[in-house]
Amino acid sequence: MAPAEILSGKIVSAQVRERLKQQVAEMKERFPGFRPGLAILQVGNRDDSNLYINMKLKAAAEIGISANHIKLPNTATEADVLKCIASLNGDPAVHGFIVQLPLDSDKPINTEKITNAVAPEKDVDGLSSINAGKLSRGDLGDCFIPCTPKGCMELIRQTGVQVAGKRAVVVGRSKIVGAPMHDLLLWNHATVTTCHSKTSTLAEEVGKADILVVAAGKAEMVKGEWIKPGAIVIDCGINHVPDSTKASGKRVVGDVAYSTAKEKASYITPVPGGVGPMTVAMLMQSTVESAQRFLEKFQPGKWNIQYNQLTLKVPVPSDIEISQSYMPKPIDQVAREVGLLPDEVELYGQTKAKVHLSALKRLKNQPDGKYIVVTGITPTPLGEGKSTTTVGLVQALGAHLHQNVFACVRQPSQGPTFGIKGGAAGGGYCQVIPMEEFNLHLTGDIHAITAANNLVAAAIDARMFHELTQTDQALYTRLVPSVGGVRKFSDIQIRRLQKLGINKTDPTTLTMEEVKLFVRLDIDPGTITWQRVLDTNDRFLRKITIGQSPTEKGFSRTAQFDITVSSEIMAVLALSDGLDDMKRRLGRMVVAASKRGQPVTADDLGVTGALAVLMKDAVKPNLMQTLEGTPVFVHAGPFANIAHGNSSVLADKIALKLVGKEGFVVTEAGFGADIGMEKFFNIKCRYSGLRPHVVVLVATVRALKMHGGGPAVTAGVPLPKEYMEENLQLLAKGCSNLNKQIQNARMFGVPVVVAVNAFKTDTKAELALVVKLAKEAGAFDAVECTHWAEGGKGAVALAQAVQRASQSPSNFRFLYDVELPVVDKIRLIAQKIYGASDIELLPEAQEKVALYTKQGFGNLPICMAKTHLSLSHDPEQKGAPTGFVLPIRDIRASVGAGFLYPLVGTVS
Repeated sequence: MAPAEILSGKIVSAQVRERLKQQVAEMKERFPGFRPGLAILQVGNRDDSNLYINMKLKAAAEIGISANHIKLPNTATEADVLKCIASLNGDPAVHGFIVQLPLDSDKPINTEKITNAVAPEKDVDGLSSINAGKLSRGDLGDCFIPCTPKGCMELIRQTGVQVAGKRAVVVGRSKIVGAPMHDLLLWNHATVTTCHSKTSTLAEEVGKADILVVAAGKAEMVKGEWIKPGAIVIDCGINHVPDSTKASGKRVVGDVAYSTAKEKASYITPVPGGVGPMTVAMLMQSTVESAQRFLEKFQPGKWNIQYNQLTLKVPVPSDIEISQSYMPKPIDQVAREVGLLPDEVELYGQTKAKVHLSALKRLKNQPDGKYIVVTGITPTPLGEGKSTTTVGLVQALGAHLHQNVFACVRQPSQGPTFGIKGGAAGGGYCQVIPMEEFNLHLTGDIHAITAANNLVAAAIDARMFHELTQTDQALYTRLVPSVGGVRKFSDIQIRRLQKLGINKTDPTTLTMEEVKLFVRLDIDPGTITWQRVLDTNDRFLRKITIGQSPTEKGFSRTAQFDITVSSEIMAVLALSDGLDDMKRRLGRMVVAASKRGQPVTADDLGVTGALAVLMKDAVKPNLMQTLEGTPVFVHAGPFANIAHGNSSVLADKIALKLVGKEGFVVTEAGFGADIGMEKFFNIKCRYSGLRPHVVVLVATVRALKMHGGGPAVTAGVPLPKEYMEENLQLLAKGCSNLNKQIQNARMFGVPVVVAVNAFKTDTKAELALVVKLAKEAGAFDAVECTHWAEGGKGAVALAQAVQRASQSPSNFRFLYDVELPVVDKIRLIAQKIYGASDIELLPEAQEKVALYTKQGFGNLPICMAKTHLSLSHDPEQKGAPTGFVLPIRDIRASVGAGFLYPLVGTVS
């Protein structure tokens, strides 16, 4: 009989790797930017493990697999390993994941618990109980097979011998090789016998085998004379035996006596160079198979999201009834659906979560989606449904058109929530749910702002008190105390010294004059602009006297409480692009002026670090969902009059990455387009660097009739009959406001889609007239919407119009250059956006222009504080007034947030 043909694992594995390389290239061609991902988790630093891992990394690189080696120290605990596994299980970029065994840790670790923690769909080593169970019952197409048995089967196939009907013997019963090899042969229709150390008739059983697989771990245990002539012999063993002819004094042999076995077998694997190279090749094959399964299940860039079906009722129930009648998905499910990793999500119960900024860092190279801003015409006091339209649009894009879409909205203040206006979760069948969670507390961001704001207020008064009652040296001793006999400046104190032009770092070297400059802020009480805040409308706190306790030694002054969301810290939160940026902005906040006219900042007070600590969780966007199951970021809630009226830059940036290139992010700007949208473009987009694709302008027949000369609309009072009956003439006249707001949006070079939010009192003729006049005014499209009553279904036409508009050119541009003089920037907004003929600065405003220009704040953007009920400064002037002079009574600075805000009108 001729000697056995050698089954070279080196040759076969090279063929496998070449085939895999082609498959990966095809994947990349079909799905640009996609790469199969393999993660290798190692605990400790064993030399043999390092060697095996390097072989795997090298093979992955050759094939085009993105391989990531995660190395934990040998001090890692079982909990550390499980936490790392949970993160990798949730990473959509990881398709194959192995834990390198053995685990080299000083701590006790249950290996089976670790291998079973790996997600079965990523367990390319096939070691989890689930994959082993599927293999044992024959579910070969729905499991991963351990790499060594899989490699053995590939070598057997190379012989061309049919496995079906053959008698196979497996020597060894380990979980990694023997047991799965038995199952694999069995489900390939061989008749299989497993032998082991207790088998008394081993030679006899081996002699019956047409196919023999040996994985006993004992050098040359199976003798050549036992083997059936013509058998296929697969030797999985790697053993070292003494050999004085070798430099190392030993040589590698298998579990089969190779020299005699090859004379009996028809095919045989050598050791080394047989099964070994196949193990790594099969790991790569399983990883590519896993990536292919991923692509079949998840189209890259497309979310696999579960939408909720609405059961619409007529008449439409109250908002709270609707909200409470739908069970939200668990928020961790929403997070998984949109591609967030488990360690990027911090759960606050079942319905809301914080998203860590690490998500933005991970996704930084992903392309942004389409950026949509929802704004409106000049509203009635009742509001025209921007929030409802925002939610309706995302429900339509997501649940009905199956696009990746995120809503980014502001968190409401308790002031309006408990007032006439109510909450801001949307309404009808277009809501963020649960609405009570959304409207009350949420995750505590507003409370954090309250605490941070009032810390600054307390620091101002405490500093003035101590400066008035202590000597320079006593102040210096308190500010730079001796700790263990050593005095040292903190970083924030070094910054203050540098600001004063004192370039010293040793506290003992300051002169008496330098000490005085350092310790005395010398705040002028009449210039304090920083007030205490509370997130409640409490009119009796609008003007108060503080410092009346005897301990304050008569140092009292008049002060006030504002509402929390009006705090500059809220605007800082909304405009920051990260924790470090937020800290810098907090430090720059100007709270008063010194008696020498110099600005006093939070950094000067020494509270910047404390503010950042108080705000460290608030900087993370909040994740919620709509009624139909589309994701929502709720983050920041600055007012649109004294601040810029938009949700956070961070929420928008993360959402734009998550939705992908073809997805949509829909955000809402407060009040009408003349206020919220103008600030969205000139302030938010200027700082974020983001460029919008479409403006959605919400209009209602009710508001347009008001602008045409209809009676006043008052909250809590029934609408006059003019709003309940068809009146095309009144409506057409009021469309002057719609026309102007369309012009305002187009002035920034962005296409406009008008959403006509239909009410049950509107007639078909009225709605058709608004659509017609909007298009004539230059809107890209105008669409009637019934989303309040029908959910996303009622906004499908709007969503389709937005999709089309997003494909059209967007030549975004700012209205003004920030380097223009302050007065010129204000005039441009007044004339171009409001329709004014000119502006008039009252004396106090003139003084502030000079002061802020001198202090170096003249190049900040402008944030006009104006009534939202008219394009002008007079809330009674409806429509599109022109020719008026816009009075500016004062100008204030939010230096940390990064804008100046002129106060429009002659009375506060």
